[in-house]
Amino acid sequence: MLLFAGTDTSSSIMEWALSLLLNHSEVLLKAQKEIDEYIGPDRLIDEADLAQLPYLRSIINETLRMYPPAPLLVPHESSEECLVGGFRIPHGTMLFVNMWAIHNDPKIWLDPRKFRPDRFNGLEGARDGFRLMPFGYGRRSCPGEGLALRMVGLALGSLIQCFEWQRIDDKSVDMTERPGFTMAKAQPLKAICRPRLSMLKLFSQ
Repeated sequence: MLLFAGTDTSSSIMEWALSLLLNHSEVLLKAQKEIDEYIGPDRLIDEADLAQLPYLRSIINETLRMYPPAPLLVPHESSEECLVGGFRIPHGTMLFVNMWAIHNDPKIWLDPRKFRPDRFNGLEGARDGFRLMPFGYGRRSCPGEGLALRMVGLALGSLIQCFEWQRIDDKSVDMTERPGFTMAKAQPLKAICRPRLSMLKLFSQ
């Protein structure tokens, strides 16, 4: 279970992120520009660079908002009786949090089904109060949050820095979701990539 949670979710996030970028080329170009301006063509992106790439982090946050890898958080149990939204929750009740519904609630987010990374300008990490919680919240939140954000940021940043990406045809990438414990694409991503000309010198070393 630990291996599954640490690999399937991260690869799923990257697949959703690349799919969104292919459908929004202007966002991809802006991310490439940020990486080019900060890192340049003479070296590859490093983990230490992630803190200086806020737009890349915004892309990841927006992907996590729209397509949280675990749309239902792991079950919790109420430690005492309480009221939530006018409903009485008895002590010992098993609780399931629908994170997808929170992340896509039009009462909380403006145009929730639109891919807009700029909405996360200035946000540190992957939490925005109780609005954005892809890794859960509190003592029982996902212990792999820090590692996941670093690994996804480094992998996605490398793909953006090193390659030009385009769709296989003029149609938008199919964003249909497949039912399951984790949120995966119904149709696996297919795309065309080629090395960026600015990176060829580095690749040849």
